[in-house]
Amino acid sequence: MPDTPVTPSPQATAPGAPETPAGVQLCVLRWSDPWRWLVMGARDVARAWGVALFYGLCFWGMALMVAWVFRASPEYVMSMASGCLLLGPFLAMGLYDTSRRLEQGQGAALGRSITAWDRNLGGMGMLVLVLMVLELLWGRASLVVFAVFFETGMPSTTGVLQAIFRPENWEFIAVYLVVGMVFALLVYGATAVSMPMMLDQGTDALTAALTSLRVVLGQPGVMLLWGVLIAALVALSFLLLWGLPLVAVGPLLGCASWHAYRSAVQPPPLSAAITAPQAVDSV
Repeated sequence: MPDTPVTPSPQATAPGAPETPAGVQLCVLRWSDPWRWLVMGARDVARAWGVALFYGLCFWGMALMVAWVFRASPEYVMSMASGCLLLGPFLAMGLYDTSRRLEQGQGAALGRSITAWDRNLGGMGMLVLVLMVLELLWGRASLVVFAVFFETGMPSTTGVLQAIFRPENWEFIAVYLVVGMVFALLVYGATAVSMPMMLDQGTDALTAALTSLRVVLGQPGVMLLWGVLIAALVALSFLLLWGLPLVAVGPLLGCASWHAYRSAVQPPPLSAAITAPQAVDSV
């Protein structure tokens, strides 16, 4: 049974650990785990640098697109950012598959990673639909905030920058950040481990999203730290060299997110693993 997934995390399932409605067992996380995920992700990137470079360039392209939208139509930046949060996890699906293959002792394959999502097409489609609704609501809420605080019309890029750096506009800044944070947390909660789980176990979108929410809500401290690390690395990458660091940071976070899932969710029983869609690939 060489292809049976092996949990890389040293911790075992704790007695009384929470279970999802589908009976998926969760594991107890430690404060040191997010840093360990980054180290393991960096190891995977080094072992599959060609695949990582491809996805890194894709992430950099997204950053350049956000920068262009900010210059041309700043009122749509929040909507564009939410779109990147929607597209990012699906791009990372190829990185999840790469880390999964490396974990099983197989070689990295760009072609296989690009089509990794088609192993659970129905579930992915449902999750896309849910995230698209969130994205549309996020974009509408962003426009409403601008409309409320800029009654004379949507400001130019210069106007947005002036508004951000004016202390008297603190109400606009606070509301804008709160609205963005609420939707970002919703997206993060629903996707923290859901997509790796759907790839690994072939679960449906609802089970995967509920499991992801249980992981985030059940251990908010560790998962908040992980979210902050992701946000900080992405923000720093955006600010430096026109987003070029995303070529390395994007694949790093994608591979690390696979290890976050493997540490947070107990692998399915052997019988379930054999019937999972991805088991066909290992035959």
